[in-house]
Amino acid sequence: MMRSVLILLSLLSGLLLSLPWLGGSGLVLLIAFVPLLYIENFFTRNKTIYPLVSFWYYAFGTMLFWNTFTTWWIWHATPAGAVFAIIANAFLMSLLCLLFHAAHRAKNSSFAAILFVMGWLSFEYLHFNWELAWPWLTLGNGFANDVKLIQWYEFTGVFGGSLWVLIVNFLIWQIVKAYLYGLSGAFMSRVVLTLVVIILPLAYSVIRYFTYHENEAPVTVAVVQPNIDPYSEKFDEMPYREQYKRLLDLSAEVANKNIDFYVGPETALHHVNQNHAENAEGVRMVHRFLAENDEDAAFICGAMTYKYYKHDEIHSATARYSSDSALIFDAYNSALMLKANKDVEMYHKSKLVAGVEQMPYERYLHFLDKLVLNLGGTTGSLATDSTIVVFKHRGIAFGVPVCYESVFGEYLSRFVREKAELLFIITNDGWWKNSPGYNQHFSFARLQAVSLRRSIARAANTGISGFINQRGELISSTRWWVPAVETATLNRNKTLTFYAKTGDYIARIALFMFVLMLLNLFVVYLRGKTNR
Repeated sequence: MMRSVLILLSLLSGLLLSLPWLGGSGLVLLIAFVPLLYIENFFTRNKTIYPLVSFWYYAFGTMLFWNTFTTWWIWHATPAGAVFAIIANAFLMSLLCLLFHAAHRAKNSSFAAILFVMGWLSFEYLHFNWELAWPWLTLGNGFANDVKLIQWYEFTGVFGGSLWVLIVNFLIWQIVKAYLYGLSGAFMSRVVLTLVVIILPLAYSVIRYFTYHENEAPVTVAVVQPNIDPYSEKFDEMPYREQYKRLLDLSAEVANKNIDFYVGPETALHHVNQNHAENAEGVRMVHRFLAENDEDAAFICGAMTYKYYKHDEIHSATARYSSDSALIFDAYNSALMLKANKDVEMYHKSKLVAGVEQMPYERYLHFLDKLVLNLGGTTGSLATDSTIVVFKHRGIAFGVPVCYESVFGEYLSRFVREKAELLFIITNDGWWKNSPGYNQHFSFARLQAVSLRRSIARAANTGISGFINQRGELISSTRWWVPAVETATLNRNKTLTFYAKTGDYIARIALFMFVLMLLNLFVVYLRGKTNR
């Protein structure tokens, strides 16, 4: 009977953790860990009966449920990658839970709770910075549809949301524990403290939301959504010239309407030689469009670009040979700024999707490089460039993060610190088909708008394209899987938020504390062995 209850509680935690990524409110995260904490407490109170690993099975079940129900759509692009990402991420999360349980058994509940909070934030930080980066399920991302409630992200970024979620869960668990075990003296004080920790951030956020006003510095932007199926058309059935024509025909619908920027999606153009970019067919067609329709505007879009090397020239670790070995080249997922005067400026995507655009730790696993499935029409790891490029047109500075990069708040803050006044996100979410994936990706951009106080224009090949203001509000958006063009007026902003200046400082502090607490736990373990 008890086992069935514990299984249900484990699944309940998994469900509560999943709901914000499936369209629900992030507020449910404030209680999502409570059922799991009940399970952990049960095994701690009965530690003489149950071995340490007993709790892990339930923790793994919770994390597997959460990862599966929120990120199953990876299967559309790479079934093997989906299975690996879901199981591996759930396993790592459950190990943190097991560490928490071990600390609770060895020390006390307060030490274990702080260790878990610091450990979880450190784990999330790892997912932003290692070569297997997967920050999708960062707890702070769960408030992407509740921007009125997280205006304080301008000070903390998403890690502030993660910290809030974890603290409130432990506080609510203390209330539940006081009620279950008849600790009447502690009950009311715990309730009051919990309400303060919940209400104060919410109250500040609502006030900030309604009192934040953008400075008037208007820019007119058009986002272009050509809607080219990435599986059947983009790299196979539809000729490139026809793809470019669709992109420019849609752009022509809003030409001569005082457009400052046209923004097209990721990999809109193909086969652009970086040494002679102006000669690529797609680039020539865009230049011609601007010359004939809108000489004062700039056209921003993605492209697969290539850098070629001579056989006796030193080349990068990611360079590959053509099929006949005649050419050595690097492939880049790039953003281009094109103007009527035939200028071509480039920025190269640096945050690549593990297993899809790059082989993680390629210097050790280079023999597996051919297994990388690239969603840009080639195979093998893409090249990157560590340089942040901020484009400028008519005195307006803007950054163009490409696809996956838009999830990395600290990385985007580098554009802002380099004077970007706007952000144009270009992406191709058609790989995920009609699933929660493209909605999740779009909603995360709202968090970045708040954290950095930058207006965002987002162009996606198949949707969702749209505009977000500096409060994270959706101005307008396109429908999914239809050709479309939308225009909006966005305000520029030059002010740096505290988060833009400092980045993920909360996570760095947590990592430092986590290491210290692990050392303390290790010392306790050694002393225990010595005293036996």
